[in-house]
Amino acid sequence: MRDVAALAGVSVKTVSRVVNDEPGVSPAMTGKVRLAAEHLAFQLNLGARSLRRADGRTATIGLILEDVANPYSSALHRAVEDVARGRGVVVLAGSLDEDPARERELVTAFIARRVDGLIMMPTGIDHSYLVTERRAGTPLMFVDRTPGRLDADVVLTDNRKGAETGVAHLVAAGHRSIGFLGDRARIATAQERYAGYVDALTVAGIPVSHHHVVHDATTVEIAAKAAADMLTGADPPTALFTAQNLVTIGALMALRRLGLQQEVALVGFDDFLLADLMDPPVTVVAQDPHTIGRWAAERLFRRSDGDSSAFSTQIVPSRLIARGSGEIPPRG
Repeated sequence: MRDVAALAGVSVKTVSRVVNDEPGVSPAMTGKVRLAAEHLAFQLNLGARSLRRADGRTATIGLILEDVANPYSSALHRAVEDVARGRGVVVLAGSLDEDPARERELVTAFIARRVDGLIMMPTGIDHSYLVTERRAGTPLMFVDRTPGRLDADVVLTDNRKGAETGVAHLVAAGHRSIGFLGDRARIATAQERYAGYVDALTVAGIPVSHHHVVHDATTVEIAAKAAADMLTGADPPTALFTAQNLVTIGALMALRRLGLQQEVALVGFDDFLLADLMDPPVTVVAQDPHTIGRWAAERLFRRSDGDSSAFSTQIVPSRLIARGSGEIPPRG
């Protein structure tokens, strides 16, 4: 900055105001500083600036998601980024791949980079290791799932109620034999969605048929095979409820390969790109990742600004979007 100031013939303070977009510098002076900075290939060193700040902030936050490639996670990521951008904060993101060891690895990496806060989609069962970081002043926010052994702010979807609504929709269409395909059984969200499936059948007086239930469909391919096995086995279901967007895609693949997409009803939990353009269009229980991400980021920044109120859990409602696949009546 001293070199830029010397070349532009201004003070270092003036250079600082220009590169930090602060007011009080005339357009002509700003032009001289920017021209000198360009000539000297000057780049602002944010790391060095954070060391000089009295509050030690780095204008970065960490975002830990299951998989940034998943449509739900990517939509949540974008919502957090939009809020952070308004505060001049950069979001550093990582995928934990449902691996507790990877979760701790990412937390360690982000803390080492002195992020100003963490938003996490937790996968482990014990998050008491974060108590030290919170005592050190790092705000924490959890999305999609509740942390284990740690009181914290959380934003969740109404997973159980949403799943119950989706299955009840199939029951209302006349189905009494409804298959369930779910994600990893150990995940809290998968457990809640299965509980919602059971709730809807119980209310309708329909017994749960365990050969119509598949857990741990962890990839599209596994979900496709599980759906195909269920649909070609003895006493196949007339409808499917799929409890995660990638599981839904796998089920769609199986239905199309078997030529059953117009005969077997389908309701999926989580919306996904082009679901409304399928044949038939896919009925879903849609989460609201934009609201979840926005609320999480806003809450995190309030904590960062000094909010010391009691921890809270915010529930964001899901909604049923009837498009066609969930309204197919039972065969026969």
